Amino acid sequence: MRIEIVPYLKDNYGYLVVCEKTNVCAIVDTGEAAPILAAVAKHGLSPSVIWSTHHHPDHTAANEDVAKALKITEITAHTSDRGRVPGQTRELRDGETFSFGSFAVRALHVPGHTMGAVAYFVSDGDERAVFTGDTLFVAGCGRLFEGTPEDMFNSMRELAELPGDTRVYCGHEYTEANLRFAANVEPDNAAVSAAIARAKTKRAGGAPTVPSTIAEELATNPFMRAKNAVELGQRRSRKDTFK
Repeated sequence: MRIEIVPYLKDNYGYLVVCEKTNVCAIVDTGEAAPILAAVAKHGLSPSVIWSTHHHPDHTAANEDVAKALKITEITAHTSDRGRVPGQTRELRDGETFSFGSFAVRALHVPGHTMGAVAYFVSDGDERAVFTGDTLFVAGCGRLFEGTPEDMFNSMRELAELPGDTRVYCGHEYTEANLRFAANVEPDNAAVSAAIARAKTKRAGGAPTVPSTIAEELATNPFMRAKNAVELGQRRSRKDTFK
């Protein structure tokens, strides 16, 4: 499994997910056309589908432009996002599975940030990745624009059940700010301190902090580590104003 990270806008990430065994490629999120199209050309790829994680424009605004430029005819999103995701042609439901090249893909409905948020869990033998949009960030979670703390808590629990070595590819580069908050919540958590050092080194070198892994998130992410929905909601409220 080959994954090309595509930075766009201020701090967004899109992804090119490549099955090198069959030479097929999927694009995860297209909030800005030019960087996506440039990355596709740079790597000599021929994407056939766009996997949208949720309806927000910084993840979907360029769906139709990218699809037109690359002659893509399939754009997927959760069934509840019908009419909110530009160009959507396929409605996914929680737990729905499909093949893509040699990959097995499972759609996970993960509401909280938005009600139609969907994560894409991709596996190829012993290699696994999950594309979480703005539901699960490295060391954080998305603001509760549409869902409730209970929705987000349940989504965190569903993602937590994935294998620990699953690589986590999220929608934004928010890691350093998220880890500062994590250290405030758990000042004695050595895993958080180690993650801060790693993130600083990566960013100083101009590298993204993604991917993380599910195991790392379980050790450092204050929202995945919340004991219940009330605690998660309290932490999310604190994070909304944390500097």
